[in-house]
This record gives sequence, C-alpha cells and structure tokens, in this order.
Amino acid sequence: MTLNDTPRGMRLHIGIFGKRNTGKSTMMNALTNQQIALVSEIAGTTTDPVYKSMEIKGIGPVVFIDTAGFDDVGELGEKRVSMTEDTINKTDIALFLFTDIPDIEKKWIEKLKEKKIPIIPIINKSDILKDTEKIFDEVKKITNDNPVIASAEKKIGITEIRKQIIYKLPEGYDGESLTGNLVKENDTILLVMPQDIQAPKNRLILPQVQTIRELLDKKCTVICCTTDKLKQALSKLQNPPDLIITDSQVFSTVWEQKPKESKITSFSVLMAGMKGDIDEFIKGAEAIKTLTSNSSILIAEACTHAPLPEDIGREKIPNMLRKKLGNEIKITITTGRDFPQNLKDFDIIIHCGACMFNRKYVLSRIEEAKKYNIPITNYGCVIAYMTGILDKISVVK
Repeated sequence: MTLNDTPRGMRLHIGIFGKRNTGKSTMMNALTNQQIALVSEIAGTTTDPVYKSMEIKGIGPVVFIDTAGFDDVGELGEKRVSMTEDTINKTDIALFLFTDIPDIEKKWIEKLKEKKIPIIPIINKSDILKDTEKIFDEVKKITNDNPVIASAEKKIGITEIRKQIIYKLPEGYDGESLTGNLVKENDTILLVMPQDIQAPKNRLILPQVQTIRELLDKKCTVICCTTDKLKQALSKLQNPPDLIITDSQVFSTVWEQKPKESKITSFSVLMAGMKGDIDEFIKGAEAIKTLTSNSSILIAEACTHAPLPEDIGREKIPNMLRKKLGNEIKITITTGRDFPQNLKDFDIIIHCGACMFNRKYVLSRIEEAKKYNIPITNYGCVIAYMTGILDKISVVK
C-alpha cells in the first residue's frame, strides 16, 4: 500500500473554512496543485464538502476538505452550513481564510477552539485587499496568532501554509498504528480471517490489509488462515504464535483452540484502539451488565454497505443482545455520517471499527456520548464481553 493508496480514514484531515468567496476552493486547488474544486465568483458555489487526498512532504498522506461558506443563506444554505459544521468533527487542522474584518468568523473560531483543533489563520486575496494591515491586527486578536498573508490565485504564501501545517500538527500525532506495542520485530503473528458471505470477493477487507502491511513493515512473520484451518495452521508452527489476531465474530472458537502462551486480540479491537479510546470502549462494553429488557441501544456503522445475511452489526450483535436481554430491547441502527444529535434516549452506543472514519471523527462521537453520560463501545469489545474474555484480550496502550 503506497502513500497514494492510503485510505482516507488513515489520513490527516485538513479542513478549509471561511465565508463565501474567501477563496477556499482556489486555496485547495493551490495547495494540491490540481483543479479539484470548482472556482467561481458566485457566492455559494461549493455545496457538499469536497475531499482531496494527497501527500505533504514531512507529514505524509493527508486529505484536504473544502467546505461551504458558513455565511450561506436560505433553506439550502442552512443545510450547507450544517454540513460545514459536521466537517469540524473530522478536522485535525483548520485553515481559516479571511478577506475582511472578522465578524461571524469569531463564532466559528470558538467552535474550533472548543474542539481543540489547531487553527492556521490566513488572509487570502492579499494581492487585491486594501486593508490588509487592519485585517491582520483583528485576525491576530481573535486567533492569538499571526495570520499567513497569502493569495491562492497568485500562489503567494502557499509554501508558508504548508510549513504551518507541519508546525501545527496535533499533539502526539505521529501517524497511526494498529498493533502499537503488541508486536516487535521477529514475532510470529497468526491471523484468523473467515472468508464468509460478508467477505468481499477476491480481496480482503481493509483492516486485514492494513494489519498485514503494518506487521510486514515491523519485520514480523505473518501467517494467515481461515477459522476451519486454525488447528492445522497451529500444528505446522514449531512454536506457538506470539499473537493471534482474529475476526471478532469467531473469538469463541479461536479462544478455545489458542495455545496458552499466545496473546489474542481482534481486528476490530485493534481498530478501536487506533481510531478511538480503547479504555472508554472496554468500560462501555462492561456497561452491558447494566442493561435490561427495556434498554435502548444505538448501533453505529461507519460504512453504508448493503446489509447481508449474518451481518455483524445488523444481525449477529443484535441477536446476541436479544438472547441476553430479551426480545423487547429497542435497537436503532445508523450508517455513515448519520448520528443522532440527541443521544439522551439511548442506554449504550455500540460502534463499528470505523475503518472508514478518521480518529478525530471517532473521538468526537466518544465526546458526544460522554456529554450525555452514555457508555460507548465497539463491536469487538462487545463480542469479547459476551464471550467472557474481555479481560483476557490484548489491547494497544
């Protein structure tokens, strides 16, 4: 997997914000050196957020997000502004464009600061502005930072913006790792990957591909098998594997057959640790013991795939919960970006591995759950809890 092939969910997300006609689309085109976003002098040209993946030297793979102006008007404009606001939850670094004295911008700067998102203030169209110095002083006052003087149209200040992106990388950002400290060079790792009806034809699912690539980069010996060949795979090894990574759906089967010396985890649990807060997810799974037949459960899927028979989120986990709690429980399923704005009616949130989301977006959902004091967990953690091995699986710390 090359940097150009890196999935969007694994990239640093850089949001471009500002009022209509501040040159956001032109700025995105200048930063990517491509004509990605439609540019027009007509206000409100950008409707849905526009995403562009690329690589920045010194950082690696990133995705730029061109948003609609937050001063849009009318019924459709309100929907565009709402989508821009949702983009904040995905944003790791914000490029904030100004072309006049700040007014409505102050509110949006506060929204970004509340989310602790690093902000790079930019005075765009500097080649045609008349009050640049006055704008500079006002922008500095509300951002506590010296804005970059730029012109996306004339490619002025683009190099400085790229430098600022590197300088303002979120604290602790050093790329994302699935296996973290669970493995080291020369370890033998056994991957158990059922190829059932949910497996895509002639290819592996994204978490499996990412895990294999990372383990190879770490100079581990990687062995793959399906569940029915687990016993045979173990018998061919001279020593027990250091770690077994399995599909969460077969936790029980693999646990029964694994050597006592081998650690065990799942792709979903690893994804939960990389994309979210594993401690919060484990605590959330343990909250299942507080649920009753009257409980209301939200199951959130990042993917918008068509449901298949024995789907883990729509069939298997709900069936496990009904068997434990009774058929009266209420289960609500959301997909993609759909996520209830008001979570107070739910007793627990069960999230998928979120391989399609970036870490920032998953963490924003965790924070939203905390706001309502609602436990949130992950598919793998739930199945481990229901199997009785949640306290025995290995997680990245």
